[in-house]
Amino acid sequence: MKDAVLYSQIIIGDTALMGSDVPPNRFQPMRSAYLSLGVDSSAEAERVHAILSEGGEIFMPMQETFFAFRFSMLRDKFGTSWMIIHQRPMPQNA
Repeated sequence: MKDAVLYSQIIIGDTALMGSDVPPNRFQPMRSAYLSLGVDSSAEAERVHAILSEGGEIFMPMQETFFAFRFSMLRDKFGTSWMIIHQRPMPQNA
C-alpha cells in the first residue's frame, strides 16, 4: 500500500468530498450506485464531464434533457459511477 491514498479531499463549492484507497484484498468496484454532482452552469457540467470521462466509460453523453440544461452519466477510470447535472429550475405549482 506504499502508493495508496490515505486521505484525499476535493472541495466543490461549499461541499467537501473525501476519500481514500482500501487494501487490494478488500476492494470491490461500485456498479449500482452513482455519485450525483450538481453544478451551476452548462460550461461547468461540460468541464467536469470531460475530466471524469477521461479513461472511463460514458453511459449517457452530455446532453440537454427535459429536466436539465446539461446531464450525463459515466464511470470514471477508477470505477466510480457519476451523474453530472446542470438542472433546470423546477416549475412552481400554481
